[in-house]
Amino acid sequence: MKFLDIHNNIMSGYDMRDLGSEYTLEYLLAFNGREHHYPEGYFVKIKRIDPTPERPHGLRYSFTLHGPEGMRLIGFDNAHPVVPVGGRFKKKPVAADHWHRTENDPGRPYAFVSAEQLVDDFLDEVERVLKQRGIELVVQTTTERKTS
Repeated sequence: MKFLDIHNNIMSGYDMRDLGSEYTLEYLLAFNGREHHYPEGYFVKIKRIDPTPERPHGLRYSFTLHGPEGMRLIGFDNAHPVVPVGGRFKKKPVAADHWHRTENDPGRPYAFVSAEQLVDDFLDEVERVLKQRGIELVVQTTTERKTS
């Protein structure tokens, strides 16, 4: 996996490709409540929210990268559905999974495949944004937030 080399201080020490989907789900759930802090005040916030019937994979999640002032720069979540790119006449997806490519992006549909792919895609976007801003891809600290 690409993100093991770049984000090895976030990932556990084993490669999930050889494990079943229940392990990747457990892996994803282990991120719940974590914040990973990068240089110059950038941080990643990951939380799991209680599942609802609208979530075909049984997860409600929010993965976000924030700037030093706390503004969300990118995000992957399924808190609400978004209008697909291409206009209001395009069929609205049933699932609420979507992502925000920039801080001003209202959201675009995201095709949830697996917990592993979600983490991969999110960390790829974190890498893209931090590199564009000249921020080193090294997590300085990790904190656990109390979750309900």
